[in-house]
Amino acid sequence: MMSRQAFLCSLGSLYLSLLFVFLLMDVYARPANNSALKEKAAESKDENEILPPDHLNGVKMEMDGHLNKEFHQEVFLGKEMEEFEEDSEPRKNRKKLMVIFSKVDINNDKKISAKEMQRWIMEKTDEHFQEAVEENKMHFRAVDPDGDGHVSWDEYKIKFLASKGFNEKEIAEKIRNNEELKIDEETQEVLDNLKDRWYQADNPPPDLLLNEEEFLSFLHPEHSRGMLKFMVKEIIRDLDQDGDKKLTLSEFISLPVGTVENQRAQDIDDDWVKDRKKEFEDVIDSNHDGIVTMEELEEYMDPMNEYSALNEAKQMIAVADENQNHHLELEEILKYSEYFTGSKLMDYARNVHEEF
Repeated sequence: MMSRQAFLCSLGSLYLSLLFVFLLMDVYARPANNSALKEKAAESKDENEILPPDHLNGVKMEMDGHLNKEFHQEVFLGKEMEEFEEDSEPRKNRKKLMVIFSKVDINNDKKISAKEMQRWIMEKTDEHFQEAVEENKMHFRAVDPDGDGHVSWDEYKIKFLASKGFNEKEIAEKIRNNEELKIDEETQEVLDNLKDRWYQADNPPPDLLLNEEEFLSFLHPEHSRGMLKFMVKEIIRDLDQDGDKKLTLSEFISLPVGTVENQRAQDIDDDWVKDRKKEFEDVIDSNHDGIVTMEELEEYMDPMNEYSALNEAKQMIAVADENQNHHLELEEILKYSEYFTGSKLMDYARNVHEEF
């Protein structure tokens, strides 16, 4: 017969095993993100400064091909996005939203047209651009140790590996002496991808050195037409299964999603596929022929495309336009506040009357 101590030990092992299984189910129940950069970049401040961010503010799609779920909030709120937290006081959030409404409504007719929303989207997108430019200045100084205004691939590589925990002096010496670096497979894969992007950011004539402007293209490809094309090629390469350099709907929704071992996972998968299907059919496939070309994807990805901004404005209006007048009134925006701000304002009708 099993002793009490052995039984308790066995019970503890069973508990740990079950806990591990549940944690795995929770992880795999969520839509997968192919980029190893996002989680790694969050691990340390230094690494976050020199790694190209996976999440590009004001851009509809991430570098790894995932849709930017916060896009509408980013282009509607701009820098004010962080102020709309779930636990913020609803009354304060209503006042902030009313101020934003008045700024968008430039003709003061108490409603927002598609043209007014388009202008606002372009303004907020440019705001994200300017913020990236300012951040880039700081990040460039961090990887330009000699301050000569240029960064070589080796200089960047040393800083990157140091941010991953390698000894900076040892790495620098080995690179200087052309010695072999002992790097794990995952880190090497990230480095290879970064090197491809580095060469793409190196404007003609290529000198393998990046100045501050080129480094901005490296970190934020949405700022450069050439790098935007490169980002589109990467996304097409990752999703294109038959090698025709085009995307069908089935290819576009084929990114690995969660397992469907439970209902929660099934619901997440269904919502994820539904979102991507709608985006493919209604927005990206501009001629609605069931195929997305590189040109169509590039147009969709370009954050400063005025036509796309107008199309986006019409979509945003359609979400909350309850009276179907093709405009947004304040009451409609307050009612659908979660879509525009990520913060749900309860009892919006009563609260609006209180404000007035």
